[in-house]
Amino acid sequence: MVTPKTLLETILDVMKRLWKGFKNLWPEVLSHPAPSLNALELRGSEYFRRFFSPEGFTGVCALSSFVITMLILFFLIQQGLPIIQEMGYWQYGQYIIPLLKDIGLAEYMWLHALIQTNGNIIIGFINFITGSTWDPSGFNFGILPLIVGTLIVVGGALLIAIPVGILSSIHLAEYCPQRIKNIVKPIIELLAGVPSVVFGFVGLAVLAPQIANIFSLRSGQTALAGAIILSIMILPTIVSISEDTISAVPKSYKEASLALGATHFQTVRKVLLPAAISGITASIILAIGRALGETMAVLMVCGGVATIPPFSFEMFFTAVKPMTAAIAAEMGETEVGSLHYSALFGVAIVLFLITYLANFIADIINTRFKKKFGGPK
Repeated sequence: MVTPKTLLETILDVMKRLWKGFKNLWPEVLSHPAPSLNALELRGSEYFRRFFSPEGFTGVCALSSFVITMLILFFLIQQGLPIIQEMGYWQYGQYIIPLLKDIGLAEYMWLHALIQTNGNIIIGFINFITGSTWDPSGFNFGILPLIVGTLIVVGGALLIAIPVGILSSIHLAEYCPQRIKNIVKPIIELLAGVPSVVFGFVGLAVLAPQIANIFSLRSGQTALAGAIILSIMILPTIVSISEDTISAVPKSYKEASLALGATHFQTVRKVLLPAAISGITASIILAIGRALGETMAVLMVCGGVATIPPFSFEMFFTAVKPMTAAIAAEMGETEVGSLHYSALFGVAIVLFLITYLANFIADIINTRFKKKFGGPK
């Protein structure tokens, strides 16, 4: 039995042991004097100099861009994860969710917490991106119609803008007289500064009625209208960067090709374009990013109907609803914390992944072009 006397003796014994150990350690502590104030100032100034050196400052800026991107992705995942978990519950989340609307409040909260705890994220994500119905009022959150609408509009815009933009940049760099180039190129670059809502108004008031009249449609607000408007919006990016890249190719390349007997067109096609392929690819990557992220123009001219059009030429004459248009049109009407709110953040996650995948594929293509044409590694 522990008595107060024995407890006190134990405490005193522990204190004696600690004091003995401290006396043995104290000489070693004294043998390592603390750094002086001057040493601390020198060390601080060294860190300050390294931070504001070109290497340190640029490194911090590069790291900050990476951190900001990761924070954005983390926020999107945090807000969009609930709908993905619910879509993955028992592999039939998209069928269970509509039933929750008819359940009482107490039971719904309990089942809602159970679903979010046990939902399979992988299966939920697959159900989320492959669901063929986007109807938030009926608790149907399949975003496949939104993905298809985005790919149709962006793909159509790239089909128009890439050939027109590259050919225009070739003409400005190699065939256009300098005085005309000095007038035309600033006007093309001026298009990049026009607000997207202005393009949307022009498309809604001019382009959509013309498409309806030419193709005998009930409404001209179709994927074709969105593709044409987007192609005009991304055209300055492709033209400006590609022209600068072609003009930056050393003149010795062109002179050597002409000296060997090649025509001007052959020199452009087989020498200048391969040498400038890196910059041209970069312009296309930036154009894809601009097209994927565009909101107001596609919201105004694409029709806003979340359907999967037929896989034929008719898909360009069907009203669609791209992902950015769905987020912009519905975010203001949703309750914070609801399934619809989480589903819109899930759409943003998928859009982020599509943008990253497009950049990754473009980088692979750029690398292969460099190897094929002997560009810089």
